[in-house]
Amino acid sequence: MRADRRRPGAGRVSALAPPPAVDFAALQAAADWYAALRADDATEAERRAWQSWLAADPAHARAWQHVEAVSERFAPLHDAGGPNAVLAGTRASRSALKQTGRRRALRSLASVAGVGLIAWFGLRRTALPQRVLALRADERTATGEQRELRLADGTRVWLDTASAIDIDYDDASRTVRLVEGQILVATAHDPQRRPFYVQTPYARLQALGTRFTVRLDPLRAQLDVFEGSVEIRTRAGRIERIAAGSQARFDADAIEAPLAADPAREAWIHGIVMANAVPLGELVDELARYRHGLIHVAPEVAQLSVIGVYPARDPDRALAMLADNLPIRVTHTLPWWTRITPR
Repeated sequence: MRADRRRPGAGRVSALAPPPAVDFAALQAAADWYAALRADDATEAERRAWQSWLAADPAHARAWQHVEAVSERFAPLHDAGGPNAVLAGTRASRSALKQTGRRRALRSLASVAGVGLIAWFGLRRTALPQRVLALRADERTATGEQRELRLADGTRVWLDTASAIDIDYDDASRTVRLVEGQILVATAHDPQRRPFYVQTPYARLQALGTRFTVRLDPLRAQLDVFEGSVEIRTRAGRIERIAAGSQARFDADAIEAPLAADPAREAWIHGIVMANAVPLGELVDELARYRHGLIHVAPEVAQLSVIGVYPARDPDRALAMLADNLPIRVTHTLPWWTRITPR
């Protein structure tokens, strides 16, 4: 069963991962130059120095091309408020350069930029095959989008941000294949008594009159059951039934011992992210799923304990709420790169 209507972003594929020839030290320097040159008070001397750096090594030119490609990819997403929105972060970086001295500030900026760029490019290399499958899926959501579907038998499926599924109903079974992201399923009674499955890369899940969530992570998946029960059958043949009120993580070979289900795993369908004494870094990782770009949390504040309810559909407002209540500073260094540091 393939969807006929067009979906947001359909048909657009971007490959932002650099080839192996790109040097990450050069990427760090390119990110520094990009921040400095985008500032409204960049000088002609700085532009000449950048051109000299660019011409000094072919690796510099390749790195600059990739930084530009990523920045152009994300700039429209942060530019709805006009040029000032894009330049806000670079002005902050520019101010830091003036206050602390160019060399010292560039070294600091490069260290964080390197972490962000390496994480971003590495993620794209790892996830590219999965992204291609997601772009071809029957139903999918863009980053920051959530959607509810009602299938032919009355089963309801909610797609979280950046999620994708294929739907395969026939005379013998009802199957939803989770390609990317996270879904919540509330199964309906089927007069034909066909079994309902959720197929993941690691295992097949059979729903037994249930309401449950399934989330794909890079190396495993997580199941949280809120009503009924779900049977997990891994690719290696391991079988276990998970009852209501329990959760289990699994990969293709093993199923971890069940734990109590987390109510936060169901909260996202209401557009919220719940934090119950979770580390700041963990909460930010969750919020980052709902926005484009990278968020880097400094190690000094990553373990701060956070309690509260935050808007999933407005992650920038959520970050502002965190900055109001915690000893942290949120800085939008580049349109696609946000830093959280001690205040």
